[in-house]
Amino acid sequence: MAVFPWHSRGRNYKAEFASCRLEAVPLEFGDYHPLKPITVTESKTKKVSRKGSTSSTSSSSSSSVVDPLSSVLDGTDPLSMFAATADPAAPDSSRKRRDRDENSIVGSDFEPWASKRGEILARYTTTEKLSINLFMGSEKGKATATSAMSEKVRTRLEELDDFEEGSQKELLNLTQQDYVNRIEELNQSLKDAWASDQKVKALKIVIQCSKLLSDTSVIQFYPSKFVLITDILDTFGKLVYERIFSMCVDNRSVLPDHFSPENVNDTAKETCLNWFFKIASIRELIPRFYVEASILKCNKFLSKTGISECLPRLTCMIRGIGDPLVSVYARAYLCRVGMEVAPHLKESLNKNFFDFLLTFKQIHGDTVQNQLVVQGVELPSYLPLYSPAMDWIFQCISYHAPEVLLTEMMERCKKLGNNALLLNSVMSAFRAEFIATRSMDFIGMIKECDESGFPKHLLFRSLGLNLALADPPEGDRLQILNEAWKVITKLKNPQDYVNCAEVWVEYTCKHFTKREVNTVLADVIKHMTPDRAFEDSYPQLQSIIKKVIAHFHDFSVLFSVEKFLPFLDMFQKESVRVEVCKCIMEVFIKHQQEPTKDPVILNALLHVCKTMHDSVNALTLEDEKRMLAYLINGFIKMSVNRLAMETRKVMKGNHSRKTAAFVRACVAYCFITIPSLVGIFTRLNLYLHSGQVALANQCLSQADAFFKAAISLIPEVPKTINIDGKMRPSESFLLEFLCNFFSTLLIVPDHPEHGVLFLVRELLNVIQDYTWEDNSDDKIRIYTCVLHLLSAMSQETYLYHIDKVDSNDSLYGGDTKFLAENNKLCETVMAQILEHLKTLAKDEALKRQSSLGLSFFNSILAHGDLRNNRLNQLSVNLWHLAQRHGCADTRTMVKTLEYIKKRSKHPDMGHLTELALRLPLQTRT
Repeated sequence: MAVFPWHSRGRNYKAEFASCRLEAVPLEFGDYHPLKPITVTESKTKKVSRKGSTSSTSSSSSSSVVDPLSSVLDGTDPLSMFAATADPAAPDSSRKRRDRDENSIVGSDFEPWASKRGEILARYTTTEKLSINLFMGSEKGKATATSAMSEKVRTRLEELDDFEEGSQKELLNLTQQDYVNRIEELNQSLKDAWASDQKVKALKIVIQCSKLLSDTSVIQFYPSKFVLITDILDTFGKLVYERIFSMCVDNRSVLPDHFSPENVNDTAKETCLNWFFKIASIRELIPRFYVEASILKCNKFLSKTGISECLPRLTCMIRGIGDPLVSVYARAYLCRVGMEVAPHLKESLNKNFFDFLLTFKQIHGDTVQNQLVVQGVELPSYLPLYSPAMDWIFQCISYHAPEVLLTEMMERCKKLGNNALLLNSVMSAFRAEFIATRSMDFIGMIKECDESGFPKHLLFRSLGLNLALADPPEGDRLQILNEAWKVITKLKNPQDYVNCAEVWVEYTCKHFTKREVNTVLADVIKHMTPDRAFEDSYPQLQSIIKKVIAHFHDFSVLFSVEKFLPFLDMFQKESVRVEVCKCIMEVFIKHQQEPTKDPVILNALLHVCKTMHDSVNALTLEDEKRMLAYLINGFIKMSVNRLAMETRKVMKGNHSRKTAAFVRACVAYCFITIPSLVGIFTRLNLYLHSGQVALANQCLSQADAFFKAAISLIPEVPKTINIDGKMRPSESFLLEFLCNFFSTLLIVPDHPEHGVLFLVRELLNVIQDYTWEDNSDDKIRIYTCVLHLLSAMSQETYLYHIDKVDSNDSLYGGDTKFLAENNKLCETVMAQILEHLKTLAKDEALKRQSSLGLSFFNSILAHGDLRNNRLNQLSVNLWHLAQRHGCADTRTMVKTLEYIKKRSKHPDMGHLTELALRLPLQTRT
């Protein structure tokens, strides 16, 4: 292809805007409008007739508005239509089945035991020495395949006798970690024994572990011991159930999930009964209870009422456990398995709870008091040991319980003396809405509690957690805060104080103004500053900050809270201070809508950015650097650059000496800050954005500096960049940036010392030298955009301007030398495009050649002056090139030709008529 000269088409932008504007059509009131609210239409569908008859549909509507989606179905919605064709008897039966299934399955709104397990293990620890009995396995327990059945039975009986006679080894003086390791070994031994078909050995391990739950010698560790042991019980129960379930498989089918005992074969039932008989022969109460409870689900194989009959019996068995702590955890385990296998049997769960209330007074009995004296444990340390079990019991019985039942339970708790522990569990487990509605009643109950065993501040903390989720009556809100804070502010222990304050700060922020929030923050500072107590409470103080900034999105309000900045001063550990700064900046970027001009706010946020920036070192992870760069970048965009633009707005573009100096200072701050950011596209985009701000404020030399910095940074763009942890090609991002850059360069005036179109030439050189990916056409797409830019620059009046900035159309005034330089650049760019099209004349690249050829044709059509014969001929050549090898997008070419014919009817576009005749459309055979 020969090199063709470029001649830009003269553009009348106003006329083009007018021709492209949508035609305005007057709309009478009441006419249909696509944004008019849709009125719901109730459709009544008759039952569909049998085959051979005529079906009809009638609908009654309160509106004549037609819903386009409903019209497809003749006015009926899909669900109504399907319901009309369904068997009329089916809905009732399916609804009953669905209701039954919903009642027998615990929903996602029920917090599972697994989510509480880790917290219990972390909270209830000990430094005292522990002991454990390990089962010593016997080789005679292994039955060979050739043994007779009578010998096998006799062997297993001997094994049980051997176990009862004490084939155990007691390990003493174990640390807590040693104890946990031993329990894990037993859990693994259970699985190994089961896998090797040593079922009796597996049972003996479970019995041994269950017996450990009767030991309260190291009482502070008991809740964690319960978690570890019941993990083993859960494993055993699952293994037994899956074993019996697998025995129900025959040659015909597998037992369905929702089966009845009639579907279970005799062999499986016999095996199931055998397990229950073995467990019934366990002599001690506690292991017998726990092991039977662990396989409670297996009752499904025997009878429909098996579980409902076993739950009350197991509940009564717990009455035989004398230690109230052991007893309450046994009740908690029964609630666990009950909720898993039969959550609909709420009566048994309620019976379990009311039994517990009857025995609650044992906690304050002489037996317990003597035990605590022996172990040297105070009552305030002993009572919290009940909380995990009691919270779980209350959660199970209150799940989807009617409000009448909750009120009854609350009244029963009121009647018990020293009921702080019960009250705390009620507030931890009951629905937040239930607690919030009766907040003043609960406060009255809290006041009456004896504080010697369970501190009142813990009760107020539990109440506050509920009020963070549900709102109390509006008239009670201030009184609730006063009553709670009256107790909290008197706390001497900083840790107790901050644990409560952390909860009630959210309530204060949610329902009150900055005055009350300021009072709370001042109180926190007063309690946490002496002896540098804040150093031990950074997590709680961080939580307070997060809650405050979550409710005060307007930073002008937030920073007007007098004690907010002094509160921030308590974060003196660098890592914690950086995390707090990140939280503040994230909220600022996300929620700050109004322009920020307050020097106090800006100074504080600049300090926040500096703190984040200075925290970066050689060991900082790349993800952390990206996050910090994003936050600092966001602040610069929202604050420094926005501040400069707000100043321009206030001065209406006519800067005074002071405002001009201030704007230049903002611009300089951005220029020296941007290089510290890590992400290369973050820097590129911020250079461009800041350059635009500088240009808008008539800081022309500063704008040039930003644009030159961006151009010099382009060669450093890597081939791939990390996006959300994945490496992706960077060319598409570079293409997007350059297109935005070209749009800005249209209005940037040439520097008087650097020649015509200096920035455009520099940018073209960088694009030319950049190493592009093989088989990529992005470089040519960029050159096409450059051609559009140069064409716009050749117009007498540019499409857009910046106020009080003279662009090149004003500077050169259509000077012929400027236009000549512009045309030379156009011809250079065109040569590059045409050369690239030549390289695509290969079989594997013909489709790309066709697409690029048609794209270049459209660029010439939009921006070139086709009255020039050579340019006109080039466009015809490109049209033929796009169709040459049968790879053309025929639909697009048809529409393009229609557009040309339509445009040719305009008075100054007559020359397109001849062009249209020279553009044939080839058909595919």
